Amino acid sequence: MKPGSILAIYFLFWVASAFLLLPFGVRTDEEMGTTKIPGQADSAPHKFDIPRHLARATVLGTVLFALYYANWYFGWIGVDDLDFYH
Repeated sequence: MKPGSILAIYFLFWVASAFLLLPFGVRTDEEMGTTKIPGQADSAPHKFDIPRHLARATVLGTVLFALYYANWYFGWIGVDDLDFYH
């Protein structure tokens, strides 16, 4: 696999991981015991820690990409294995 392809596929896994992890680990003002600003949504986060979120996305994206690359290299699951109708 070419380095450009590796980088592009890793970036796709990283972005997907970042979106997948958005709802996890976020606490609302009600859970933190602080007062809400008038007009604030009930589900609005109290504080969104961007560096922590990006670190989590990096770890998950790296693990998922490593599994993908290992499958590509060793050929554990191929296209024929995913043909459930024949």
